[in-house]
Amino acid sequence: MTPSPTLADPFDRFRDRADTFDVFVQGTVFLDIVMTGLRARPAAGTEVFTDGMGSCPGGIANLAIASSRLGLSTSLSAAFGDDLYGDFCWGTLQDAEGVDLSRSRRMPGWPTPVTVSMAFADDRSMVTHMRPTPIGEDELVGTPPEARATIVYLSHDAPAWRERAREQGTLVFADVGWDGGERWSSAVLDQLSGCHAFLPNDVEATAYTRTDDPEAALRRLADLVPITAVTSGSAGSRAIDHVTGEQAWAPGVPVIAQDTTGAGDVFDTGFTLGTLRGWPLADRLAFANLCAALSVQHVGGSLAAPGWGDIADWWADVRLRARNGDLATSELARRYGFLDDVVPDGTIRTVRRAAATLARNSDA
Repeated sequence: MTPSPTLADPFDRFRDRADTFDVFVQGTVFLDIVMTGLRARPAAGTEVFTDGMGSCPGGIANLAIASSRLGLSTSLSAAFGDDLYGDFCWGTLQDAEGVDLSRSRRMPGWPTPVTVSMAFADDRSMVTHMRPTPIGEDELVGTPPEARATIVYLSHDAPAWRERAREQGTLVFADVGWDGGERWSSAVLDQLSGCHAFLPNDVEATAYTRTDDPEAALRRLADLVPITAVTSGSAGSRAIDHVTGEQAWAPGVPVIAQDTTGAGDVFDTGFTLGTLRGWPLADRLAFANLCAALSVQHVGGSLAAPGWGDIADWWADVRLRARNGDLATSELARRYGFLDDVVPDGTIRTVRRAAATLARNSDA
């Protein structure tokens, strides 16, 4: 599928088939209600007030919207409730963000999952209401669409559609979520044999590998998959690419963080884009770090994801300050010089941010 002509397209000179998506994702869509500005966790039996709040689609929608905002043609397979929350999430993804939902379904009588997240300092707490999805993901996906890449979250059971996608030539980029039981089973890592890249954060990477630091975890994981990148939040990221023989580390981009929800998904999307474009490993890491950093300045995981306009604005500001002799940004200007050849031509739209309440249809 070709992205809307009103969007900047990072693959405009590289496309050979208009009927192939850049990214396919599958998972659960939540309605996320994010509370920010809290000084600490609410104590038992107390009520606190804040003027910071954002509502947006969450869960797998973080990956779908982050991909679409970077101009990647994106298809999502998910179940949606037939309630008001489902209407909001569906309309935001399909109409406002241009995500293909041909492999998604509305589920009568099934309530859309809802997560309330309370963000404070550099941490957060969450409460989720969710009932079992009425249909399995293999039945929901059917035959996966032809896509250059799929970004997946590994769990103990690998669905059959992933292997079918891989057989079609789709590259599998994998991440993992937090193991609530803290067992960190090796069965999850066994699935890496069918993946092209693995992109965990340092806590997950060290837990699964039983190592003490991100560098040791990276080297152990690098033996299991062609490309491995381990993220460490504001401390940066490191990676090994056995396909090209490259090893790299990239520092984080300094920003004032407001909400870290979805930053890992934004990193995964930026790294996937750079890999599909064949960028040097250090540039892929730097670009993914930048996308993640820009996202944490806003409330709400999915609608905090940057578009090319955000990237272009940041880059213009860095170059201006560096030319004016700001030593703090001179290194950033040197490190991100590749953006001059990366920011695509064409109209770059202004992206929508999470609002405190659900938008009316006319606002979508």
